[in-house]
Amino acid sequence: MARLDIERQHRLEPERVAYAKKKLAALGFTVTEHNGNELRFQHKGHEVKFYPYSGWATGATIQDGRGLRHLLDQINSK
Repeated sequence: MARLDIERQHRLEPERVAYAKKKLAALGFTVTEHNGNELRFQHKGHEVKFYPYSGWATGATIQDGRGLRHLLDQINSK
């Protein structure tokens, strides 16, 4: 399914990528950016992917879900 408002995505995505990258780096993770819209980092020896615009996070060591706060809470508490 395609995004409904591509213009909004192009406007907001860089800000969300930068903010999420900053928050993850503050917790000590080395974050790499892929395709300009996906962040990757290692957590407990496994790769975690985070898509800042949609807020989706997925990886073997976390519970998949939506929202940066949800992701930060998971990786901070374990």
